[in-house]
Amino acid sequence: MNNNIFPCLWFDGNAKEAADFYCSIFDHSKITTDTPMVVQFELEGKKLMGLNGGPMFTINPSISLFVTGATHEEIDGIYTRLMEGGNALMPLDKYPWSERYAWVADKFGMTWQLMVGNLPAGGQKITTAFLFVDELCGKAQDAMKHYSSIFPNSAIYPAETYKAGEEQPEGNLKFGHFSLNNELFAAMDGTGNHGFTFSEGLSLTVECETQEEIDHYWIKLTEGGAESRCGWLKDKFGVSWQIVPKVLGQLMSEPSRAQRVMAKVMGMQKLDIETLMSA
Repeated sequence: MNNNIFPCLWFDGNAKEAADFYCSIFDHSKITTDTPMVVQFELEGKKLMGLNGGPMFTINPSISLFVTGATHEEIDGIYTRLMEGGNALMPLDKYPWSERYAWVADKFGMTWQLMVGNLPAGGQKITTAFLFVDELCGKAQDAMKHYSSIFPNSAIYPAETYKAGEEQPEGNLKFGHFSLNNELFAAMDGTGNHGFTFSEGLSLTVECETQEEIDHYWIKLTEGGAESRCGWLKDKFGVSWQIVPKVLGQLMSEPSRAQRVMAKVMGMQKLDIETLMSA
């Protein structure tokens, strides 16, 4: 798995507790980085990051993690664990699209979609899923096209859309998959007044090898969106992204320079590799 685009979950001081909890649920999981600010971990080979950012932002269902399991027993087991202190947005049951499906908000606020299905050999067990609601409902396919035009090695796969007479306007996206730099994502439209939208509570981190890559993603993703600080931005759909150099993790792990590097990061909008390296 490429893992250079991965979700960042915003926590109020309990990122390590959450990472431990998730790693206890999924096989082939481990914590790879553990610092007071950031905890990085892998679940079934998928990289995630927990950020101890404080109480400013919270996670909501606009971006969830979609888990595909091979058997009812597997999905039932994951559901039971995620429901410890959590709640069901859609309870575990049979639905028109799956013999076994649920949507769960766990005790940390992270939301998960669980479904029995067949994965191709080497397929991603856990994918990041976007839900376009309220004023963004109907924009899911536009977003897939937009993101696919920005990232290399991208593709949009055959999707299921609503037909005339169904509960959403004809052409809205029921469910679709797309890949960005070989990382699989999902998207759907949702009607009704949900009362939430994309936020910094769950952002997407893009690790870049070069300044040229950083500049490219920054320019393209801020078109119609907004720049923020410390490598953060919002795109035209309101999705938050962090565009960071891959070397940043190494620089921050060096005690002799971590504080100086962080000071430089805090003073920037788009990050500059040369400035960080000289800190």
